Amino acid sequence: MKSIFILLDSIITIYLWIIIINAILSWLVAFNVLNTQNRFVFSILDTTYKLTDPALNKIRRFIPMFGSIDISPVILILILMFLRNIIFEIFAPGLF
Repeated sequence: MKSIFILLDSIITIYLWIIIINAILSWLVAFNVLNTQNRFVFSILDTTYKLTDPALNKIRRFIPMFGSIDISPVILILILMFLRNIIFEIFAPGLF
C-alpha cells in the first residue's frame, strides 16, 4: 500500500515540475530567448503543452487572465499540492 502512495506522490511531483518547466519555457519564448524554429526546442515545448494544456484549459474556463498574465499554472500547482496532501492525510496517515 505504501508503494502506491509513493507512486502517486512521484507522479504528482513530476507533473508539478512539467508545469513549472512549461511556464518557464513559455516565458523564454515570449521574450525571444528561445527560438521555436529549433527542432529540439519545438519538441520540448510541444510535449509540455500537450501534457499541461488539458488541465490548464479547464482552469482557464473559470478563471480569467489578469491582463496578459495567466495564473492558471499557479492555480493548478496549488490544486495538485492540496490533492497530494489530502491523499496522504486521509488514506495513509500512519504510513509516513
